[in-house]
Amino acid sequence: MRRILCAALLGCMPLTLYAGPIRIKDLVEFDGVRANDLVGYGLVVGLNGTGDGLRNAPFTEEIMSNLLERLGVNVSGEQFQPKNVAAVFVTATLPAFARAGGQIDVTVSAIGDAKSLLGGTLIMTPLNGADGQIYAVAQGAIIAGGVSADGQSAKVVQGVPTAGMIPSGARVEREVDFDFTQLNSLRLALREPDFTTAARIEAVINHATGRHSAEMLDAGTVLLKTDGRSPAHLISQLENLTIEPESKARVVVDQRSGTIVMGEDVRISRVAVAQGNLTLRIDDRPMVVQPNPFAQGETIVVPQSTVGIQNAPGTGLAEISGGTNLSEVVAGLNALGVAPHDMIDILKSINAAGALHADFVVN
Repeated sequence: MRRILCAALLGCMPLTLYAGPIRIKDLVEFDGVRANDLVGYGLVVGLNGTGDGLRNAPFTEEIMSNLLERLGVNVSGEQFQPKNVAAVFVTATLPAFARAGGQIDVTVSAIGDAKSLLGGTLIMTPLNGADGQIYAVAQGAIIAGGVSADGQSAKVVQGVPTAGMIPSGARVEREVDFDFTQLNSLRLALREPDFTTAARIEAVINHATGRHSAEMLDAGTVLLKTDGRSPAHLISQLENLTIEPESKARVVVDQRSGTIVMGEDVRISRVAVAQGNLTLRIDDRPMVVQPNPFAQGETIVVPQSTVGIQNAPGTGLAEISGGTNLSEVVAGLNALGVAPHDMIDILKSINAAGALHADFVVN
């Protein structure tokens, strides 16, 4: 399936991309083959005076006291205010079929007023799943991607020094209880639900297996029967089959960067467009007025403002002929000769007039 990308960063210049058939494994999620999110609450130590201020983050002192007491150090009633510790949230993703003893990456983010996690070490932190069970334990040195430096009257921050990661920083302690071999059927969930795409997946699987193994249930689900075969072997045989997916006609615009992306099936009906800009300019030039010599009075500032309205000539009334393909649509829009952000406003108006035949998404 061909898609054409219209990047409106510089005059909405079109860039054509050609995509061939797509593998089934890149279009669907297999039932049971999924990851699980983990989260934990821990403590980072070894910071160079950039940790939490315990007066502003009392939970840091609480977790540090609990940790020291578990290690046999009694700190009850003690007054300590170290600046080299920080409370953090630790997040990770437990991959499908992860086994006990395996290692996964973790992300560490400060939750207090710590200035930086550079050089810090995460102390042993349990990671819980949605069911409250501990599935992994994280610990290790943090790799932070930012830099922070400050003085008495200036401060420089580059990147985000209050977040970092630990590659292979957590060890899996518990496996997800799921027996994949006992499944009699599998559901293939389409990432972009579409009836035509689901029907093509059903047809190519049935052709490859030589039997009615796949059945389309709806636009987002295809049921795959194992018929006594190993689910793992069956998926390995079918996931690399290719089809040409279908998708809805869609126009996506990003107002901040002025980017416009159009799908191949976007169409515009014949329409006339006029566009112009109205500029309002206010110029303030305060004037200082002083009293005469030897006269009683005060120096005052008298405001002077000049207000002007300028109406840019714009494009005038231009006709966009109905395009039968994306190339004609892009050519008609480019013929208006307007800036990318003005093009976004024009597309909004064309969509409001009912002449844009596509889903219009604004970010």
